[in-house]
Amino acid sequence: MNVVIIGGGIIGLAGAYYLRKAGLEVSVVDKNDLTDGCSFGNIGYISPSHFIPLATPGIIKQGMKWMMSSSSPFYIKPRLNADLVRWGLTFRKSANKSLVERNAPHLNNLLQLSRQQMTDLKNDLEDFDLLEKGVFMLYKSEVTGHHEKEMAEQAKQFGLKTVICNKQQVQDYESETEVDVAGGVLYLDDCHVNPAKLMQALYKRLREMGVHFYLNAEVTDFEKTGNKITSVVTHTQPIPADEVIIANGSWMGELSKLLGIRILLQPGKGYSMVYDQLAQNLQYPSILVDDRVATAPIDRWLRIGGTMEMSGHSDNILPKRVQSIYDAFKKYYPKMNLAQPDTSKAWFGYRPVTPDGLPYIGRHNQYTNLTYAGGHAMMGVSCATGTGILLSEIIQGKTTSINMDAFNPGRFN
Repeated sequence: MNVVIIGGGIIGLAGAYYLRKAGLEVSVVDKNDLTDGCSFGNIGYISPSHFIPLATPGIIKQGMKWMMSSSSPFYIKPRLNADLVRWGLTFRKSANKSLVERNAPHLNNLLQLSRQQMTDLKNDLEDFDLLEKGVFMLYKSEVTGHHEKEMAEQAKQFGLKTVICNKQQVQDYESETEVDVAGGVLYLDDCHVNPAKLMQALYKRLREMGVHFYLNAEVTDFEKTGNKITSVVTHTQPIPADEVIIANGSWMGELSKLLGIRILLQPGKGYSMVYDQLAQNLQYPSILVDDRVATAPIDRWLRIGGTMEMSGHSDNILPKRVQSIYDAFKKYYPKMNLAQPDTSKAWFGYRPVTPDGLPYIGRHNQYTNLTYAGGHAMMGVSCATGTGILLSEIIQGKTTSINMDAFNPGRFN
């Protein structure tokens, strides 16, 4: 059996890893060369703490305040776009308490499965670090602090270990620099990696395992017989397929149109910047909750990033948004001596965002051999190994490790 995976990001490579371990022939097709993309420049968290889906109650009201400001944590570029309108209406419908309460356990199950498998993956790969010291949720306002403490109590119900800290206790953890916060919650089960090194190590291992790669190969069509896909057509050649997995991130919606399938998905652009050889650095990664900025320190290396910009696949960098990440960081860590960012050189990537904050994982009923794996938004690395395990189970016809109903790729049709 030949499984063709379209998309060489972290989800596609994780799927290839577990499918190949199961003894299947696997081919990965990607329109780029696997040296950049959202899987390379993200913050690199593996976060069981992120069990609340993105479409939460209150986010619409908060988003309305932010959405028209080009420097806010969340920005929608005003434009007439039918796909964006459909996505937005469904997002609004999904952002309700009952749906979030129903979906959170399913997302938790996926995150917990992924966290368990990440340690095993680390033992099989070389040349990437898995830092298992936790992630801080830091806050400046007491209102935010109250919410974060409530979240910590909810996390305990899912078996997560947390440490609630006041200002001084946060400072005690950060020995190299001053922290200006009201308090924080440390999630001990979370960990982080340098995502570029993870991608490089996984790609190297897959080649050793005999996975076939078709790089710089854009998919232009599919050959079909009845309700079965027989080959994936690129601009250079057709690739025969017994099973097809679409895992091409934020481009999933566009590719699906070639199959006559409408997938509600929007690219959410995020920015990041890297500082290296720092004389002083953070000891713990952190999410600066009030400003929606994240930090990831590894030795003397530091990445900071954030924002959610719904502007389609636009390569334009908005300098105000890059600057806002830097400014937020300086509010929390005023003594960190980081140079002003060169906004024109900031990294950016497109997160694939579904209307309800849950990924699409599973078979699509329009074709007997088509499976989806994507829409993980900001949690691609967090959910990668769990998604890979599920893909292997689905393709082999096995009972899946967790219930898959909430991830049905046809749930909005």
